Amino acid sequence: MVKQSRDDPFVIKQNKSLSEYDVHRKLDAAEGISWLEVVDITTYDFPYINHLLQLAYHDWSSEMPSLPEPYHAEWLITDHKGEVINQEQQLSWPANEGERSFLTEAVESCLLEGEISVVEGSHAEVCIATPILTRESRETFAVLVCVISGVDDSVLSFAKFMISSAANSFRTSFYKRFETIFVTDLLEMGKQAEREEQRRSILFRVVQSLHDKIDVDSVLTEVFDIIAGLYPEAQIQLLMSQDHHSRDPRVKSLQLHGQDHLCVRAFMEGRMLRLDTVSIHKEPSIEMAVPLIGKQGVYGVFHLIMKSTEIEEVDLELVSMLAGTAGSAFENAKLYEQSNLLVTELRLINELTKRLNQSLRLKEVFKFATEELLTIFKAEYCCITQIDKESSHFEIMSCNVPAMSKEYYPKDYGFSGLVYSTREPIILSDYKAYGKVTSQLMELTDSRSLIVAPLIVRGEVNGSIMLAHRNESFFSYENYKLLQILSPHIGLAIANASLHAEVRRMANRDMLTELYARHYLDDSIQEFQKKDEGGALIIVDIDKFKQINDTFGHQTGDKILKQVCSIIKTSVRKTDVAARWGGEELAVYLPGANVHSGYQLAEIIRLRVAMETNPSVTVSCGIAEWNRASEKISVESLFYSADMALYKAKNNGRNQAQISLSS
Repeated sequence: MVKQSRDDPFVIKQNKSLSEYDVHRKLDAAEGISWLEVVDITTYDFPYINHLLQLAYHDWSSEMPSLPEPYHAEWLITDHKGEVINQEQQLSWPANEGERSFLTEAVESCLLEGEISVVEGSHAEVCIATPILTRESRETFAVLVCVISGVDDSVLSFAKFMISSAANSFRTSFYKRFETIFVTDLLEMGKQAEREEQRRSILFRVVQSLHDKIDVDSVLTEVFDIIAGLYPEAQIQLLMSQDHHSRDPRVKSLQLHGQDHLCVRAFMEGRMLRLDTVSIHKEPSIEMAVPLIGKQGVYGVFHLIMKSTEIEEVDLELVSMLAGTAGSAFENAKLYEQSNLLVTELRLINELTKRLNQSLRLKEVFKFATEELLTIFKAEYCCITQIDKESSHFEIMSCNVPAMSKEYYPKDYGFSGLVYSTREPIILSDYKAYGKVTSQLMELTDSRSLIVAPLIVRGEVNGSIMLAHRNESFFSYENYKLLQILSPHIGLAIANASLHAEVRRMANRDMLTELYARHYLDDSIQEFQKKDEGGALIIVDIDKFKQINDTFGHQTGDKILKQVCSIIKTSVRKTDVAARWGGEELAVYLPGANVHSGYQLAEIIRLRVAMETNPSVTVSCGIAEWNRASEKISVESLFYSADMALYKAKNNGRNQAQISLSS
């Protein structure tokens, strides 16, 4: 047998074994004898056959019969140096030098002379050591030792013959084991060659098919499947340098801060790197970092760890070629995906803008924008804020977190304050790790990922859009860019709706008094009369207002009118509708109220006007009501009744409130 590697002395290279043993020469010399029977070990193999000796000893001892009574024999086997390899459990190698000298003497003599050695010991024991010789060179590669008790000179020759036969039997057991391993190795090499051919064939076909893939995840899955098929026991990960999300747990992010890491070095250098290491099970292993390279750059690194025996040097080149082809296929699929994404984004922008502009009601625009943003970005939480110009605070206009509805925050608070000051969008992969800015949205929802974009209208930041998710690194860079594109369109839709709301407000308001206009009051009463069971109307008239204008001038008259309107606005309920009916006449409609409630409010207004106006004036009030029992329910009849009550208050001396007789 040829000299083997220390890692595995019985893995025989096929070409080398045939040349060294020269099978054809031996078959010619020993015709009719199997070539396997002439395969032998050499002195170079002796240090590596201890395990084989143990196996052979186990096979031999299980078939070896016991000696007849009264004789008793104990056996052990040593290697070519005389060191014990295996011994029976009941035989203890004596600790005392004198007691074991006859054993060592027998073994050393056997190794030196290459013949059977007999040494007598104390207690009527005889030690017989028999050499185990190789087939061809007849060199001693082991010694079979037998210690027999109760043997005298008359049976010693028979004992030597018996032990010599036992040695031949052990030698046969050894070579059976050796031949089994030899043939197993040859068969394994054949299988290895078949597997190698199969791997290359599969690899060639799959590499060709990679370019047919136009989906990024399909390309990566295909590569994973190829490597797993070639190296089933290998540990494999793909560390991506770009923002690529995958449901495959083997795809992870490449952290570039560890400059000395094998994968980082492979990424920076753009070439495959390997490192010979030892696994946690103390087995020789190989760690490889293979970059995923395309024409436009390096996209990631395949990280493989496998046993050294699982891969050959030629496979390293195949893995590198596979990664290079996968990089090109990945790049093509990525470009195709990006082009489709761009088309989708353009369609999305067009559709979103069209739908946003379908409504000019501010609440509907905010609600629709929130719902669409949650759907588009698959976010869990959305919050849209707007600057309140009166208070210079951020107001929550729309949010799917009820606890934050209609809340106000300072301009410099949180991420809205940050985008307000910088005018730049924000993407955050882990809020808890960031720790520089406090956000109530992130705290209340326990979110980790965040993207924020400012709402800029006519060059000014008018608000912000915040999207959050509880998973870290949830939003991609593409999401970040898309929100930047969508936010101006949403901001413009909000600005248009706000402008429309302001125009409607101006159309429904009296510019001087800031009360509602008469047409708005008429329309409101008409709507209330359709759904309510009743209501009350107060008409307020400033007494002798013409004389005030003539005496103090129209500017003073306008001032007094504003004072009276301010008193009315601070006296009515939120549900009441206060309007300027015409000239110095004002009106207040109380939904669901009766004349008694109307009278109480009219008295409050009358008393406050007399005390709080400057110059001091008085007012007269007429109160009327309607209910389902009324003969005629209409805006005109209600105003007529209240006007008649006001006429009565005027005729009775002014500065009083009167209830309509028809109420």
